[in-house]
Amino acid sequence: MSRSRAAKARIGQDGRVASTDRVRPDVPALTIGILGGSGPQGGGLGLRFAAAGHLVLIGSRSTERGQQAAAALARPGLRIEGAGNATVAERADVVIIAVPWEGHRQTLAALREPLAGKIVIDCVNPLGFDKGGAFALAVPEGSAAQQAAAVLPDSTIVAAFHHVSAVLLADDAVTKIDTDVLVLGDDRAATDLVAALAERIPGMRGIYAGALRNAGQVEALTANLISVNRRYKSHAGLRVTDV
Repeated sequence: MSRSRAAKARIGQDGRVASTDRVRPDVPALTIGILGGSGPQGGGLGLRFAAAGHLVLIGSRSTERGQQAAAALARPGLRIEGAGNATVAERADVVIIAVPWEGHRQTLAALREPLAGKIVIDCVNPLGFDKGGAFALAVPEGSAAQQAAAVLPDSTIVAAFHHVSAVLLADDAVTKIDTDVLVLGDDRAATDLVAALAERIPGMRGIYAGALRNAGQVEALTANLISVNRRYKSHAGLRVTDV
């Protein structure tokens, strides 16, 4: 998608007005690419967006692995295709980054050109694990999302979907996922678009949560949710009150 087409997609209207009195963008026609779609978080998001009517492109390091990941997600009536990361980055209107933290910088650096001019949604959580459980890792740029912004200066980076349970996303028996998605970024048209995308999944709300510089604590909060889930044997999410 060219810069002009991307801008047009961001400001399209469907008549819904957010609590900030900003008009939500019209997003149903967007093609969504997912890099890391062979993993549980990326695959689960891909499944839900396909169920909402989107064409979903699953990317992997090779075309064959992308096609295998797409085949594993196949359901009657859903449009899910697989390809290599570069092809997905080129074809998609909006791209979700759901790769393992260890390969985050390298993956994005290799895709700088096809991702230029596009909205890139980073949902990566830089976490470590030891006998005490999960803990947040220090990131030189401040967060995974800020690292993405540094590596992809020609893309618009939005941080979102960090706290959505991969188990619930992948469970066909779960028809509604009751959680709020915290959306952070420096471009309000882009954060509005991503918030609207979140609301394509039944039960979810997209909540603007600040500038990209605040993404670090949102990513780190995932470690706390993992502790909650282990203690209570749950798949906890977040709800923001009075919004």
